Amino acid sequence: MGTSDYRMATTESVLRRGLERSGDELILTLDPAFQGLPDTAHGGSVLAVFHLLAGGNGRQTVRGIYRKRVPLGVPLPLTTTLADGALACNLLDASNTTLVEGHVRRPGPDGPSETRVVRTVASGGVEEATRDVASAVEEGPPVLADRGDPLPVSSTCFACGVDNPLGLRVRLMHDDAVVGGTWQPREGFRTADGALAPVALTTLLDETAFWLGALASGESGMTTELVVTLHDSVPFGSAITVGGARGRARQRADDPRYWDTEVAARDEAGRLLADARITFVAVRGSARRLAAWLLTTNPPEIVRRVFPASVR
Repeated sequence: MGTSDYRMATTESVLRRGLERSGDELILTLDPAFQGLPDTAHGGSVLAVFHLLAGGNGRQTVRGIYRKRVPLGVPLPLTTTLADGALACNLLDASNTTLVEGHVRRPGPDGPSETRVVRTVASGGVEEATRDVASAVEEGPPVLADRGDPLPVSSTCFACGVDNPLGLRVRLMHDDAVVGGTWQPREGFRTADGALAPVALTTLLDETAFWLGALASGESGMTTELVVTLHDSVPFGSAITVGGARGRARQRADDPRYWDTEVAARDEAGRLLADARITFVAVRGSARRLAAWLLTTNPPEIVRRVFPASVR
């Protein structure tokens, strides 16, 4: 799509345009505007596709386990199965290797959500653990003090890309305690029924979790397990505050590359819109490559605060 086409499009319409049937097979082609790291789809955009396929409004939990990088602009097979009240999704590459697996389900109607975190263990199997996220729901996202420093932005990222015509262009901040920020929706994030596009929330939460992990580890990497509970359809218009406490980022004892984070989003009235448990995995040596890319858009001191060992 050209820049002028993006200006007339909405995020919802571009996501829908990427879904098509080929015989009995569903194919997903993610538009390049949904980029996260270079040449890779933003994790929040893939979750939004799963949510879109499930349909409906109200409280839903969307889970994605990211096995491999999701390319952009490439037709990818996507299978869906409805069972036990949940929509299971499996995004594949051309060789039928799983890139992302996930599901969409409706949690119980009362009280804070329970987030079921699925971990891949060394044996190749899956281990499940249920966590109560009541504390994250009650506290909401922490508020940054005025002394917060800006996090790096990019040119093309769907979340922070300053030149991405379809993207959020969010500016997140960080201090010693918090990663977060406030974002004002633009018209392209209004759905056909006048709500805020869920991709805005899934992307804001995923982006915040990435920086929580990067600051905790001093390394770049990727978010690998995203479990987001959307609490209801959100009327379009309110500014969204997203945040996570750095002290609640926990390194896994069984594999110190992995950091479990908690993030949440609220509207201007303080109403909880979404909460999430998102895991970041640090990839050794990747900070230097990411820092070099970010230095094309940011002053060195901004990148150095996040990756001090990679910027002189």
